[in-house]
Amino acid sequence: MLNGQLHRFDFESNCLRDNPLGDPTRRETWVYTPPGYETGERYPVVVLLPGFAANHRSMMGYSPWKPNTVELFDRMVMSKTSSPALLVMPDCVNRWGGSQFIDSPATGRYQTYLADEVIPEVDRRFRTLPVREGRAVAGRSSGGFGALRLGMDRPEIISVLGSHAGDAAFDVSMRPMLTSAAIGIAKAGGLEAFLKSVSERGPKGSAEFDGIFVAACAAAYSGDSSLPFPHFPLPFDPATGRIIPDIWEGWLAHDPVTRAAQASDALSKMSLIFIDAGDVDEHGLQFAARELSHQIKAAGGVVHHEEYPGGHRHTSYRYENSLPLMISALASNKS
Repeated sequence: MLNGQLHRFDFESNCLRDNPLGDPTRRETWVYTPPGYETGERYPVVVLLPGFAANHRSMMGYSPWKPNTVELFDRMVMSKTSSPALLVMPDCVNRWGGSQFIDSPATGRYQTYLADEVIPEVDRRFRTLPVREGRAVAGRSSGGFGALRLGMDRPEIISVLGSHAGDAAFDVSMRPMLTSAAIGIAKAGGLEAFLKSVSERGPKGSAEFDGIFVAACAAAYSGDSSLPFPHFPLPFDPATGRIIPDIWEGWLAHDPVTRAAQASDALSKMSLIFIDAGDVDEHGLQFAARELSHQIKAAGGVVHHEEYPGGHRHTSYRYENSLPLMISALASNKS
């Protein structure tokens, strides 16, 4: 049972109107308000982005053995191990299981939806600190990628970032997955047949899961509206598994490690960037976290980097480490 309150609202998105996948344009957002919100103060905001194949409701997933993300934060506020804040959980999922929280001609304008529609709508409905200094964004895995990219691409919106094993260093983390994806896609009879079957019933086995994740990434990183549906090429030949260099280079241009050099000014303006990963992450994202931490420091940014024992999955407990630090780096509550 929460001591704070959970609110739900929905609205029609102009940004997602006529999106290429025909995904819903009326989306819901959940907002957690902490105990004491009713007293009239304004509160900082943390936007939370889930990983691939999850959505905003995943933050409230029930378990009899451990608190979900919102319950964890609620307990931290009550025990005063974290300052209070609003948690904002938007819906950015698409037909392929995840938008990567960026704009793409193959899926829709999900980063613009976050920055220009969801955040202003939350500011309108709730007592927030409606300035960049009062906002953070954090996420796990693909959500960590989305958080990093929102800060790099739209620094006028956000001042604090949190990435828990966020997708980055694609040459290390993504490249091995392409081989498994090629197997799953080829076994289904090609990309079109694969997408049709998996989007209807969900992936079966690791090769199909890797295949749908890679397809979702291809839609995000190499979307091309001039191509027939599904409006993206794969970065490899499914028949041979070999990389297609031009397309792969386009993927690398989206890699936070690549973009960090271009976004050095944005990164240097962040009050705090929290980055972590497990020391045995199955995708090697501990290497990405190390590299990003080094780049942010080189850009003059303030980074808090942690490496913890464990792998990539079941790491929502890491918000216990990141949320107090991120919120403390935001503007103080104001009447």
